[in-house]
This record gives sequence, structure tokens and C-alpha cells, in this order.
Amino acid sequence: MNRRKFIQQGMVAGSALVAGSLLPEQLLATDNPYQLTILHTNDVHSRLDPFPMDGGRNQGMGGVAARAVLIQKIRQEQSQVLLLDAGDIFQGTPYFNIYKGEPEIKAMTMMGYDACTMGNHDFDGGIENFATQLQHAKFPVLMANYDFSGTALEMKTKPYQIFQKGKVKVGVFGIGIELEGLVPENLYGKTIYQDPIVAANKTATMLKKKGCDLVICLSHLGDKYDDGKVSDEILAKESYDIDLIIGGHTHRFFEKPRKYSNKRQKEVLVNQVGWAGIQLGRMDYKFSSFDNSKTADSKSIFIGNISAK
Repeated sequence: MNRRKFIQQGMVAGSALVAGSLLPEQLLATDNPYQLTILHTNDVHSRLDPFPMDGGRNQGMGGVAARAVLIQKIRQEQSQVLLLDAGDIFQGTPYFNIYKGEPEIKAMTMMGYDACTMGNHDFDGGIENFATQLQHAKFPVLMANYDFSGTALEMKTKPYQIFQKGKVKVGVFGIGIELEGLVPENLYGKTIYQDPIVAANKTATMLKKKGCDLVICLSHLGDKYDDGKVSDEILAKESYDIDLIIGGHTHRFFEKPRKYSNKRQKEVLVNQVGWAGIQLGRMDYKFSSFDNSKTADSKSIFIGNISAK
């Protein structure tokens, strides 16, 4: 059996498992218009299959079929769900080397991702390749600080997307890392990198003015650095209107979201769930119908053995 048939059959099998085994959960569905469940991944790096059973510490973990089952189960239990990814979809297994990202994007579409941003490795096949693979995407790629004018990605990404989930209005936007020195210039071409703090604050403030109850930044900056390089930590502290940063790039497995105070002395949460699709992040927000205040609970769920951390 060739790899393409294997991928297709694996996805069909995973979808059949979702459809056939979870219908009873519909009876338990929570239809609360003031509650929102955010599911998120980052740095999946073409890991479509679980890690092989070779005695390694990650054996049996990950894989799109198990992730799809878990996502569908949560959707049966909760009526208001957003599924997001913080970049580096590509590169890391032979699937990308052979198919250049097609099965990865198709898998995300089948799982019903609502939006993603780009990571540096998403340029590994060249900017033209990423643009080509977007024909398989039924979700937007969000990027607020890359100017793609004059490139194959011009008009194929969006700076932000607004989602109405029950009574809650959610603004989501993307922020990318500086490509120079990290990605060969011939792969990103004429892409212009813009200051992520400036772009993020401008976009977040605009989303608040549009009435968003929650503003989420999908960031591929990395959580923090010793040399002062711009990071999620710096972005959180320098922000005004961001509520949640879903991060990537540094492959950190957070035990719980980090909390920072922004320029208005309001709380900003930052979360990240490692790499390779080993974990699915979950954030459960509850909004008050009286004063629009919100609370959040979180957990990271291991994929494969489906045990909560």
C-alpha cells in the first residue's frame, strides 16, 4: 500500500470511528451561549501517525485519527467550540517530504479547524507551495504582521477573523516570527516582516472596538528567550487588548497557562502544548451575562492514551 492510500484510509477510518462511537454523547451536550471551549495545537510538524511503538518515550502518542476522535467527543459535549493552531504545520516526517503538506492541510480540514497561523517551517516547501496547499483548506490562515504583497500568498491570508459563538464574539488574529536568518530568503521571497508588537496591538484594539468579548492571538514567536528577543511573554506585557495568546515555535509543554499583566494591568493568558500533536490544549471560558466578566479553566490532554494531564 502506498503512502497516499494509507493516509486516505487512515483518515476515513478515524472519521468512521468518530461517527459511529460518539452519538450517545449528544445527550450530554452543554448548550450554554455564554460558554466557550477553545481547543488548540501547535508545531504538529507533519505528525499524521502516532509515534511508532519502538520503546521511545512518545511511543503510541499523537496521530490525527486519535485527535479527531477526541475533538469530536468534545464537540458533542460542548456546543460552542473553536479549534485553532499556532503554526509549523509542516516538516518533520516523510509525509511532508513526499506530499509537501497536502495531507496535513486535508487532515486539518477534516477535523474542522476554524483557523491557524503560519510558522517558519511552513515556508520549507517555498511560499508558492504553501499557497498551493491552501486549496485544500476550508479554514483561514491568519497573519497580521507579514506583508505578502507581490507574493504567491497575496490575498490568500487574512490578518484576523471574527467568530460568533453563541452570545460570545471572538476575535482571532495571527502573529509570525521574524523570517530573516531563520528561513532561507528564497523560500519566503518578498514577504515583509513587520513589528509584531505594533501589529498585534493595532489588530487587538480594532477587534475590541468591533465588540469582541475575547481577543485571541495565534503566535509563532516562541514563549520566552534569554536574549530579549520578542516573545509571547514580551507581547503579553506590552499588549493592551489581548486576552489569550496561543503560542508555538519553542515546543514547550506548559503544565498550565502562564499569567501576565498587560499595559492596562489586566490579565493575559499564554498557553502552548509542546509539539507533534502529542497534546491537545483546552481552555474553557465562562462569560457573565451581566458585566461581561470572564473566567477560564484549562487542561492539556494527551493524544493516544487520552489521559488528562
